[in-house]
Amino acid sequence: MADFGGNATEGYEQFEATSLYCPHCKETVPVRKKLLLILPEGDEYEYLCIRCGSSVGIKLEKGKEKVKILLEP
Repeated sequence: MADFGGNATEGYEQFEATSLYCPHCKETVPVRKKLLLILPEGDEYEYLCIRCGSSVGIKLEKGKEKVKILLEP
């Protein structure tokens, strides 16, 4: 086994879905990711079926940095 010098899970912090089951198409299909919301705790994405456009899943990618909002008086 190769030693990559670090924690074995470092490369797997975020998974990206390339195909998911679509209940409308009744089979596993390729998906595309669409940004829904930018939230303080992270960005919310929706996975859409590329065949029919149905929503097949949602993912919250937690931000590494806290969002800072500056307001001018």
